[in-house]
Order: sequence, then C-alpha cells, then structure tokens
Amino acid sequence: MAQKPSIPKGTRDFSPQEMSRRNYIFDTIKQVFRLYGYRQIETPAMENLSTLMGKYGEEGDKLLFKILNSGDFLKGVDDADIADRNLVKLTNKMCEKGLRYDLTVPFARFVVQYRGQLQMPFKRYQIQPVWRADRPQKGRYREFYQCDADVVGSDSLLNEIELLSMIDMVFKRLRVRVAIKVNNRKVLTGIAEMIGEADKIVDITVAIDKIDKIGIDNVNEELRSKGLTEEAIEKLRPLLEMKGSNAEKLDTLAGLLAGSETGMKGVEELRTVIDGIDSLGHDCEVELDVSLARGLNYYTGTIIEVKALDVQIGSITGGGRYDNLTGVFGMPGLSGVGISFGADRIYDVLNQLELYPESVSQSVKVLFVNFGDKEAVESMRIVKLLREQGVSAELYPDAAKMKKQMGYADSEGIPYVALIGESELESGTVNLKDMVSGTQEQLTPEALVARLKD
Repeated sequence: MAQKPSIPKGTRDFSPQEMSRRNYIFDTIKQVFRLYGYRQIETPAMENLSTLMGKYGEEGDKLLFKILNSGDFLKGVDDADIADRNLVKLTNKMCEKGLRYDLTVPFARFVVQYRGQLQMPFKRYQIQPVWRADRPQKGRYREFYQCDADVVGSDSLLNEIELLSMIDMVFKRLRVRVAIKVNNRKVLTGIAEMIGEADKIVDITVAIDKIDKIGIDNVNEELRSKGLTEEAIEKLRPLLEMKGSNAEKLDTLAGLLAGSETGMKGVEELRTVIDGIDSLGHDCEVELDVSLARGLNYYTGTIIEVKALDVQIGSITGGGRYDNLTGVFGMPGLSGVGISFGADRIYDVLNQLELYPESVSQSVKVLFVNFGDKEAVESMRIVKLLREQGVSAELYPDAAKMKKQMGYADSEGIPYVALIGESELESGTVNLKDMVSGTQEQLTPEALVARLKD
C-alpha cells in the first residue's frame, strides 16, 4: 500500500485562495517599503554555516537547519566521533552550509561582500522564507516568510522613527490594531550594571525576553540557575513591572540609571525615538516596555516588537539597531537598524479577524461560456481584448452543459459571466450576466471593456 503523501511538521501548503490572501499581505508591505525609499534584494536560501553560526546566541545556533555535504558527507569523520555521538564535532565535519535563520545576518554578509557597489546609507527590503528547527505549535512554524526592511550606514535615530512610522502605516492599511513595544539594549546593560551583574547581560536578556511566555516567577528561576543573586533578582523585579505613561517610565529609568553612562544614553535614545513618533502621529499604541529584550545577541540600541491587540499570538513584527553586526564580516563600525514583519503570523491574524477585502479572493472578473467552436473563437478574441485593457478574463475550455459552466463561475467567485451564442455572433454583441444580482445586459465588445474596467 502506497504511503499517504505528507509534508514536514511546521510547514504548510497554500491553496490559490490562501495565496491570494498572502499576496495581499506581501503587496501591502511592499507598497509601504517602496514609499519609504527601500529597494529590494534577495539572497540564497542557504548560507555557509560560518556566516550563520554565532550570530543568534547559543539557543539560536541550536535552531539552525544544517545541510549535509554533497556526496560522501561522512568523509573525514572518525568512527570514534560517531561512537561518542559528539554532535557538534560531527556537524562541523559533515555540514558546511545551513538554511538561513533570518534575513538580517545574510543581509550583513551581502553588505560586506558588495560594499564597493553600495551607496551609503543603503536601504533595502527583502521578502523571502527562513527556516528554524523549532518545535511547531500554533503561530510558530519551521518554515515561514519574513518581510525585512533595513538601513545601514547611518547612526541617526530618524531611521528608528521612520521604521516605527512604517509599521504604523502597514498595520493601518491591513486594519489590524497593534501595540508597538520599544526598549533599548543600552538600558538593559545599564540595568545589569545597576543590579551588580554586568557580566551576565546575555543571561539576563535571554531570560527576561521570555517573560510574556513563562511569567516573571519562572524568569526569576531561570536567572537563579544562571547564578544571579537573590539581591540582584529583587532589584530587577520592580523594573520589569514598571507602570505609567512612557514619559513617566523614562523619568523613572533616568533616576534609577543615573550612575550608568550606558544606561543613560539608552534612556535618551528612547526619549528621542518615542517623542519623534509621537510628533508624527500614529494610530497604533507605542509603549516603552523595559522587559522587552529580544534575545538576539546582535542588537545594540533600540529594540522593537509588535503585538496584535485582538488576537492571542506571538509578536508579529520585531527589530532593532545592530551597530556591530557587519564587524564580524570584516566591516567594523557600520551601524544598521531594521525591522521584520512576520508574514505568516500576520496571515493568521487576518484570517482570525476576517479582515481581507472582498476583492482579494477574486482572480477572474469575467468568465466566457463556451457554446462551441465558432462562439469560442469570438469569445477568445474578446477575452484577449479585455486582458489587454487590464481586465482578468477566462474562457471555459470545454463546450460543457451550461449548468456545469455556471457552477464553475459560482464556485470560483467570478462576479460576471459573458455569453456569446448564435444571436450574439450575428449582432456582434456580448450578453453580460451579473452573478450577484442576476441582471443581464447586451453590450458591444467596446462597451463591455468600459463596463468591466469600472
């Protein structure tokens, strides 16, 4: 018995209707990217592991999909390594490439590789799939699309303000209510200094980044396991539970971090960014969240995360500033900042809230019924005329029964059906039926084009 076809866990197939909806999201995001002056690039699905490893922290490295070398991938592997099950050593010998984990690290590699050809500041957008060997669950997939926008070669905080404005515009167009949470890595560094655990900044950020998922008590337990003292944990708690307006939180932080030069710089950067987006005006909520850490090691300044307000789901957009990322590829001192829209989670949000326009699922505007050879030839001529004028049109391929052809139009959601029978051939007209109202009208081909272009 043949095995039933299936796909790997954490991946999905998409039907034509689903692709129409996804393309609506992609097109909306692309339009906004272009409005803000970002230009599109693409990079390979796989990168050298030397490019990817060490950029996402220890936990991120574990989630990289590695690709076995071509041919004899066991060449150079000792039997002792296999017997010892030394996975790190085995992987290093058997795998030279991996599937990209995100689009930011490949972008940094791209900037360094083509630096002589790029005008700085360089603003790029990229919409491609990424892969993570994560445990599949609702809203979390092993293969998913990211829609990234980054600008490198500029230290200006105007870039952060523009990115927040861009997020606001995208979700306004998609009609999704969101909260944009912001923080600053320098503030987190200042907090680590203030509680006397400056050398554990990575452990602290990785732990508190999980606060929404596991709660503060479990975060504290993880911090204990990393060696933080009870005194340090108690000092940290009120900061993570800070309430009030953004201005009040900034004033509180400024008082608490007065002894940390790095922390104070982070506070001032946050103040500039928040005041800047407020001065532009925005539909979404913008909230300073001191617990926001985004566990990726490469962030050095502003951190951004977006949550949908009407659906229980993880972050649907995130990003931040990464001053040191290109340094690991031989280009130190090049500052960058960017955001990534999680298209798959946005897709799930729009599905749950049923926010798609009616026109999204409509692929063909008019179907021509096939009455036979002569009628089909004339129908094809007019179909070509409609397509040349930008109207999507289709001729049913077989001279099947009328009921079957009309049923096809109905099931595909085609709003109009055109009929060219013997009488229409003689008069040089087309009988156009509105599938919603049921009304029909006799039109010349020219009038039909004008009617359907409306």
